[in-house]
Amino acid sequence: MATPLIDGFLFAWTKNQDYAPRLVADLTEEQMILQPATDPSAPANHPAWVLSHLNVYIPIINSIIKGEPFEDPKPHRFGMLSKPTSDPSAYQSKEELVAEFTNGHLAITELLGNEDDRVFEKPVSLPRWQEVMPTAAIALPYLMFNHENGHLGQVSAWRRIQGLPSV
Repeated sequence: MATPLIDGFLFAWTKNQDYAPRLVADLTEEQMILQPATDPSAPANHPAWVLSHLNVYIPIINSIIKGEPFEDPKPHRFGMLSKPTSDPSAYQSKEELVAEFTNGHLAITELLGNEDDRVFEKPVSLPRWQEVMPTAAIALPYLMFNHENGHLGQVSAWRRIQGLPSV
């Protein structure tokens, strides 16, 4: 049922599904929360926070595809108002974060793969987003690519700051 447009979405989405686990594959649990910034008022988005943050949006993407309402992620403990911490108890283990990310991507791939282009006509129910992202046609590319790729790029840059090789 997928269309060429949806195939393009799924191609890029699957690339991120593969890339994120590789970004953290060689990291220890301690490295997952390492913050290279010396200014505590500007903590770095370390890998544990990035994956925790991105995992908040997977159910939202799912809801948008289904045309269902969802809660505003802004106040979520890993939402846009949150700050990374070096406290390991604040995060799931690396294995759990990667599994949630990967399984979420697989679920979205299956869900979107069974849609046609009418999926992009569905309205976004969150009032705060309706002015800038009124439909799935605007919200999905932003959430699936712009938002996710920006944060995965932070982990890539974080790796280089740590002296780790590129992925």
